[in-house]
Amino acid sequence: MQFLSSSSRCYLSPPSSAFTLRRLFTSLRATMGSSEELLRKTLAEKLTVIESQGNIVRDLKSSASDKSALDEAIKTLNALKLEKSSIEQQLLASSSSSNVGGVNKEVFRKNLVNTLERRLFYIPSFKIYSGVAGLYDYGPPGCAVKSNVLAFWRQHFVLEENMLEVDCPCVTPEVVLKASGHVDKFTDLMVKDEKTGTCYRADHLLKDFCKEKLEKDLSLSVEKVQELKHVLAMLDDFSPEQLGSKIKEYGIVAPETKNPLSDPYPFNLMFQTSIGPSGTIPGYMRPETAQGIFVNFKDLYYYNGSKLPFAAAQIGQAFRNEISPRQGLLRVREFTLAEIEHFVDPEDKSHPKYSEVVDLEFLMFPREEQMTGKDAVNLRLGDAVSNGTVNNETLAYFIGRVYLFLTQLGISKERLRFRQHLANEMAHYAADCWDAEIECSYGWIECVGIADRSAYDLRAHSEKSGTPLVAHEKFSAPKEVEKLVITPVKKELGLAFKGNQKKIVEALEAMDEKEAMEVKAALESKGEVEFQVCTLGKAVTIKSNMVSVSKEIKKEHQRVFTPSVIEPSFGIGRIIYCLFEHSFYTRKSKAGDEELNVFRFPPVVAPIKCTVFPLVQNSKYEAVAKQISRSLTAAGISHKIDITGTSIGKRYARTDELGVPFAITVDTTTTVTIRERDSKDQIRVEIEKVAGVVKDVTDGVRTWPDIQWEYPAHSSTVTDADE
Repeated sequence: MQFLSSSSRCYLSPPSSAFTLRRLFTSLRATMGSSEELLRKTLAEKLTVIESQGNIVRDLKSSASDKSALDEAIKTLNALKLEKSSIEQQLLASSSSSNVGGVNKEVFRKNLVNTLERRLFYIPSFKIYSGVAGLYDYGPPGCAVKSNVLAFWRQHFVLEENMLEVDCPCVTPEVVLKASGHVDKFTDLMVKDEKTGTCYRADHLLKDFCKEKLEKDLSLSVEKVQELKHVLAMLDDFSPEQLGSKIKEYGIVAPETKNPLSDPYPFNLMFQTSIGPSGTIPGYMRPETAQGIFVNFKDLYYYNGSKLPFAAAQIGQAFRNEISPRQGLLRVREFTLAEIEHFVDPEDKSHPKYSEVVDLEFLMFPREEQMTGKDAVNLRLGDAVSNGTVNNETLAYFIGRVYLFLTQLGISKERLRFRQHLANEMAHYAADCWDAEIECSYGWIECVGIADRSAYDLRAHSEKSGTPLVAHEKFSAPKEVEKLVITPVKKELGLAFKGNQKKIVEALEAMDEKEAMEVKAALESKGEVEFQVCTLGKAVTIKSNMVSVSKEIKKEHQRVFTPSVIEPSFGIGRIIYCLFEHSFYTRKSKAGDEELNVFRFPPVVAPIKCTVFPLVQNSKYEAVAKQISRSLTAAGISHKIDITGTSIGKRYARTDELGVPFAITVDTTTTVTIRERDSKDQIRVEIEKVAGVVKDVTDGVRTWPDIQWEYPAHSSTVTDADE
């Protein structure tokens, strides 16, 4: 086959048969493979050829050429369009973001959300008043799943690691969040519809535009694809000016009205309030639970015997006044956080239980791979630490524990990755940060953050409060150490700053060694230095006669230091939503005429552990069902008893849709059958042993295959007839 220029008035000979066309497509697939870049290049070339062939057809029509020549040219054009369609299909297929388990993601999500709301897992809050965006109510099964997730979190982290659990108020005084930086910096960039005033989060509009173009615009050039991917990678680092420039460059407008948008500007996400009737104490609804742990460090350290390392944990509500909440439970205004603050000596970040996770291997996405456009790779955790990818053992230990927690909950290993923060994402004080990201129909969603925050938080609160939040290491014998000595000259500071003297003295004395030596150098070279005082919210000019900074050799009996903090922070609602997606599937009914919804929750998180059904309405069977119900209650097993006359198959389908892992069917007065949800396999068990069997398998003492090995299988065409 040969392409000729349109000026030669020739055309491409069409394929002679469907076989030739199939061979062409097979050849294309073999040649192009799965490379998106190559597919896009091939598509661009094909579009050029189609445009050229279209010109030939138009020229032949306008010149009233021989009909056979025109027919041949049209056949060629149609064949080229078929080839283009095939390439487009391959390009769409190469994008996993458009499908979930082979099903269109929008179709999958609609079916899932419809099931979740219909079965009352969660629903929009204040529904009868048209609801409020970003607020949701958990119904009975949703509450049970959430409770089970939190119970497993406590078992997996708090109990396993002997953590100190606290419960702090949601209302937080402004001074606390001023010290932490939230008052000044806890912002997102917002744009407004210039005509209606509707607000949007600026980076989300740009992200949505780029993602939609990459997923749906098959005509994008390779260069444009690279540009859009670069924008997505650098989005968190854009200034308001850069973000506004891109929005204008791409012609992004208000989604609903198509009106122009304002320039981006910062919006603080905290809900402001006042404490007390006078309104003189400003406060906020906490945006995270961590600050309650930090301000209690001194007491927790004492409670722990003044020993490091130790960890404190808290589960509680947090509040963020999201600009444009969306994506269901993934972005809401009130949500549950479970956070851990692990305090450790900054000079020793080893972990005694690191060996327990060192051989775990899973998807990791180091910053080098991200910067070079590569994909996440399977890495052994120990190798990631030894080659410096993960900063230290304690951080790696918690990454490993988070991996085990999520996968044991029911998150798919293949759709879980740990992504390292890029340099532009990390705070200047952070040593290393990783996010546990779970893939769902919305893409990769950050659900857990695991960060080495160094000593920033405790130092910030020490400076602001004047209370030293430090730890002590006693020496077996006195040591001679070089000691930083900061001596504020209070008389000179009082003359210069009057009532602000105390705050400036405290700020000078709170300097770390690096900052103090920089101040010393500036005073020696210039005679004065601009010094930022956090408690005043401004910089002041310090002159050389106001403070002296030196190093002296002193004998010390102990080392006093500010601990570093390793912080795993869990967004419980996000984890639960991703668990819903990873657990949800459909299967055909026994008759094959209906698609039945199923949640494959592991027993540890299933909202109800088992159901009890009399096979038919019969007083003897109902009495046995109630007897089994009492034994399950005594064993602490959540269950549901159903003595309605509905067919057993429909009752199975109803509870499968709630994710109930086991169904007990009473069909005799001495033994019953236990059915497992996903395999639909059944075993026969004596009535008095039922509660023990169910408890063992739901508590993880034994597996379902273990149970099947011990008890006889049951097969009944009666009970399966309606499934």
